[in-house]
Amino acid sequence: MRQLGMRRLLRRLLSVVLLVGMSDCAFADAGDAGQNIQAGLLKPGQVQDDGGQRVSLPTEPARIADAWYAHHVLLMTLGAGSRIVATVNHPESQPWMFKVLPALNQATAIQGTAFNAETLLAEHVDLVFTALGDRQAIAYRQLGLPVMQMGYTDLAGLKRSMLNTAKALGGAEPTARALAYNGFLDQQLAAVNHVVADIPTEQRPKVLHIASVNPLKVDGADTLIDDWIKLAGGRNAATGLKGNLQIVSAEQLLAWQPDVLILAAAAGDLNQAAQPQLLNQLDAVRNGRVLRNPAGVFPWDRYGTEVALQLAWAAQQLHPALFPDVDMAAQTMDFYRRFFDFPLTPDDARRILQGEPPMTAPSPRTRPWGRLQSPSSCTD
Repeated sequence: MRQLGMRRLLRRLLSVVLLVGMSDCAFADAGDAGQNIQAGLLKPGQVQDDGGQRVSLPTEPARIADAWYAHHVLLMTLGAGSRIVATVNHPESQPWMFKVLPALNQATAIQGTAFNAETLLAEHVDLVFTALGDRQAIAYRQLGLPVMQMGYTDLAGLKRSMLNTAKALGGAEPTARALAYNGFLDQQLAAVNHVVADIPTEQRPKVLHIASVNPLKVDGADTLIDDWIKLAGGRNAATGLKGNLQIVSAEQLLAWQPDVLILAAAAGDLNQAAQPQLLNQLDAVRNGRVLRNPAGVFPWDRYGTEVALQLAWAAQQLHPALFPDVDMAAQTMDFYRRFFDFPLTPDDARRILQGEPPMTAPSPRTRPWGRLQSPSSCTD
């Protein structure tokens, strides 16, 4: 009898273990399984980049070259912005970034995204971040520089990138900050989803995000932009289109006939388009549903950590009656204080929400180092 009782107890314990395991899998992000398998193969001193590559790094790299525009913001959120000694960003294009992180004015700045590899060695760079697919990464590796290639197309990917970046930085603080940010992002997602989840598809406004007016560029599927549009309770009007910054015609916009146009902060005005008379025939224009996207340390609508604020802003803009009590100025000030260690004034928050630069923009400073290229229209 005692043996029979023990067998039953063991079966029950095994059932509990299996149920717990199934629950953990149910709430895992898509794609985490492959990431975890790769992470399990890591050796001491190795970390994993967003492409799944294993990279050997110094314990806590102190001097970083960052060749991806948006990735600077992840480093700043993790408290490591001051480690950037080589940058592709500039005060004239990202004035809030240089105001919030004045140390960036001392970094080597280049046009384009191709650093001179020998200069990076002379600058004693410990680690290079690039965007996924950046061919210059090969040249950096050939000189013995560790390279982390980063990129994502949705919010789940952003969360993984935060953790991968934090592990590359070393120490406890970056990981703690990554977990704090990911937790905040989850809270934002839950708060918005609680309100918009039951809105039928046909009642969700068709939203077109315009990154540039002339030439006319929009963002399609398989992008972070597509992700936040849907999560905020909208539908991406750019049906049948994939990727960022796709050039389209005014006639195509008329065929899509979006309910809402969201213009990036630096997109320009509709009257600057090649065929403004056609754009004036859009329902969104006729109904006064043309919005200017906020932009702070980085454009909220693109691939920085301020996309957590973008979610709440977009949801309120698309469904104002459902979010009457959301105070975006207060949220912005709290976010900057918490994640950028920077005290915004109420006027600062207002200007960011209107996509305007700071009152006193930092002075441009570009050193003639690196391979010069034409400035990229892609700030991702």
